[in-house]
Formats: sequence, structure tokens, C-alpha cells
Amino acid sequence: MTEQAIITTTVNLLQDNIQVAAYLAEPKESGSYPGIVVLQEIFGVNVHIRDVTELIAKLGYVVIAPALFQRTAPGLETGYTPEDIETGRGYAMQTQASELLSDIQLAIDYLKSLPQVKKDGFGCIGFCFGGHVAYLAATLPDIKATASFYGAGITTRTPGGGAPTVTRTREISGTLYAFFGTEDTSIPSEQVDEIEAELEKYKIPYRLFRYDGADHGFFCDLRASYNPKAAADAWEQVKQLFSQLN
Repeated sequence: MTEQAIITTTVNLLQDNIQVAAYLAEPKESGSYPGIVVLQEIFGVNVHIRDVTELIAKLGYVVIAPALFQRTAPGLETGYTPEDIETGRGYAMQTQASELLSDIQLAIDYLKSLPQVKKDGFGCIGFCFGGHVAYLAATLPDIKATASFYGAGITTRTPGGGAPTVTRTREISGTLYAFFGTEDTSIPSEQVDEIEAELEKYKIPYRLFRYDGADHGFFCDLRASYNPKAAADAWEQVKQLFSQLN
């Protein structure tokens, strides 16, 4: 597949007096493209998230990455040091599921307003904190294809408190792919089993991938835990998933 030339920009989405910054990447050539939402790690819409946004856009999608910490940490962008992890976790703890879903829907509605974007089904991909949020986002009616990468806590909590996110599995209306590393101590295998059992229980179209020897963050080439083999396979699966939107 030939990569498309793309253009990128930062847009501001306004809702209820909250301005949500978002990174937008889209093919330069005119046409009709599916829309994809990229959901950040705890490190903000940093260079890795922008890279992912651009990679997907080059495949022929209009892609938006909203800043999920906009209410508490506008413009946050960090690296991957232990101090950055502590900072990011603090902001993640301040998020609310309802606000996250509202912001994602806001991003989807923005994509719908663009003439080059198809209106009949959107994709979503998230990593780490965003992997958990992607599982939540899969419950939105507009989302028809979700890629959730190593989302910790899906079976034990939800942002802001309440029943664990896994209890909302029955609300998923599209296809979900979930990616985990077997060496990821933040997501024990028993939790992965529980997620799979719920997907089976409610007959959600899904595929679940467990990569031997891969740790948390295996898809990010800026982290020490980067696993090229697992990342390459996962990327092929993501491409196959999102091709369903064409």
C-alpha cells in the first residue's frame, strides 16, 4: 500500500466552555476517508501519539488525537522518565469517564463536520491509559472498530470511580481488538482472561492478542519496553481492523 502525503494541524474543539486541543492529520489528496480517534497515554499528546496519528493518516484516514487532560493539564506533553510517569498518573486519576466520553464524542462530531470524512462509522485506538479509555469509547454508537493497547485497570476500575469499565462490555456495538504483553505486570493474565470472558459472554466481535515476552508499552519505540516484533504484528492487525471502515 502506497503511503499518502498528509497535512497536520492543531485544532481547538469547544464544548461547555471547555476548549479541547486536538492534533489532526489527514491525507492531502481530496477524497472520502474514514475517521479515526487516537487516545493518548498518560504522557499527553506527545511525539509518539502524534507519530501514530500521522502513520494512520498515511494509510488513508482522517485522524484526530484529542488532549484528554485538557481540563487539568492543558498542553501537557512529557517523555517517559519515572517522574513523567508519576506526573501523568496524577492527571489520569483526575479524569472522569463521562468527561472522557464527552471529549471523544466531541472529536467524532468534529470529524463529522469535515466534508472529506465518511459519516457511517469511526475507528478508535488507544494506548496505556488510552487503551483503557478506548474500551470505554467502544461503547459510543459511532465507534465501529476499536484497538485497545495494554489498557490497565479495565477489570478493576473506571476513571472517576464506579463500576469497572469491563462491566460496560455489553454496550460495545462494533469490533474490538485488544493487545497485551505477557510480561506486563500491570495487567495480570487473570484480568486479560476476564476481559475475554466478557467479550465472549456478550458475543462482541473481537480478537485478543497476547504477545509472549512483551511488556507494557511494547508498541512505543521511545520506551525501553519497545518490542519490535510484537509492535510490527500489532500494527498489521490494526490495519486489518480499520480496513473494515473503508
